[in-house]
Amino acid sequence: MTYANPEALVSTEWLAAHLSDPDVRILDCTWHHASTNLDGRTQYRGRHLPGSVHFDIDHIADKSNPLPHMLPTPEDFAKKVGLLGVGDGDRVVVYDRLYGGAAAARAWWMFRVFGYDKVAMLNGGYGKWTKEKHPSDMSPVRPEPKSFPATYNPALVRTLGEMRENLVTAAAQVVDARGPAKFDGTQEDVFPFKKLGHIPNATNLPWADFIDPETGSFIEAGALATRFAAAGIDLDRPIVTTCASGITSCVVALGLYLLGRKTAAVYDGSWAEWGLAEDTPAVAA
Repeated sequence: MTYANPEALVSTEWLAAHLSDPDVRILDCTWHHASTNLDGRTQYRGRHLPGSVHFDIDHIADKSNPLPHMLPTPEDFAKKVGLLGVGDGDRVVVYDRLYGGAAAARAWWMFRVFGYDKVAMLNGGYGKWTKEKHPSDMSPVRPEPKSFPATYNPALVRTLGEMRENLVTAAAQVVDARGPAKFDGTQEDVFPFKKLGHIPNATNLPWADFIDPETGSFIEAGALATRFAAAGIDLDRPIVTTCASGITSCVVALGLYLLGRKTAAVYDGSWAEWGLAEDTPAVAA
């Protein structure tokens, strides 16, 4: 079985052969929660893929919203991405340093939300790239600003109100990408939630189950489809993915895209929003 939409990923071999292509723009999306005392931008400055620039999901976000890295306006996204040297027609490749590439998947989803489909994630990310001894660089990159178009596609996003409505209609299946202990509320998260557990009727499908532990790459298509089937997810029905703060849920959305389900949506606020609200129901063990 092969991916229905393999264009959402690029291999390290492909990127190594196309580093100098004039239309390829590489974005280092490395992100860490503040509790780790690590900083993605600092790591980028230390070493990065040749020609890449840093895409910060906390900077390219709605800074007026107290929730973490919520989607910016189309105008803000267009401006900030243009300043990174990404223009209309460019082929965008996103990667990060963490296992599975969760923040890169978030960036991949953001581009699609804003109407741009010429974006792919580097399969295996920085870890696989360096393990295979492909080149990395310490040189600063100063991109030439470009004009970037952005048109918001609400079909790929769910809001708190829409998630409340779904409790009544059950129109969409809700897939929670967090680990089992956070899903059932037996483990605290790094975010200060008022409640633990999960959205009623959600299905737990941890994002890490989609990633090969040896390579950090997506598992092959047949195994990916089996994960969804084993969890009872009907790929022919609408699906919304959620997680702690809208990052790892994008890994699940990318997995669905690979299997041909391009319309899977992400609950942008995720548990960071649902778990802070006073009147949202939660299910815990």
